[in-house]
Amino acid sequence: MSKKQPIVTLSSIEAEFVVGTTSACQPMWMRRVLRNLSYAQDGSTVIMCDNSSTIKLSKNPVMPGRSKHIRVCFNFLRDHVKNGEIELVHCGTQEQVTNVMSKALKLEAFEKLRKKMGMLDLTKVN
Repeated sequence: MSKKQPIVTLSSIEAEFVVGTTSACQPMWMRRVLRNLSYAQDGSTVIMCDNSSTIKLSKNPVMPGRSKHIRVCFNFLRDHVKNGEIELVHCGTQEQVTNVMSKALKLEAFEKLRKKMGMLDLTKVN
């Protein structure tokens, strides 16, 4: 899903934290729906993130000076990481599959990420 952020952020950590929080909302909703249908998910939902500071901030309840400005409503992500329902995993920029849709890539990088998405090159089919 691509969506304009609801706020203006003051740092890249805050921007990534907002994205992580927004990304966590859909799987948390789906977990609740499935639990109501008597299908509880075992383990946590993994969300790939390319910002290691965001991952550290989601796990550490201490608010260092660089992140004091992040609004409390975005601590939703931290709460679900703490409960084990969401797991943020570092995924380097070169491995971010979504870059296919959002960045200009070299042909090799594009083909690698396209393959990871499970898409085929139709010129090579037949």
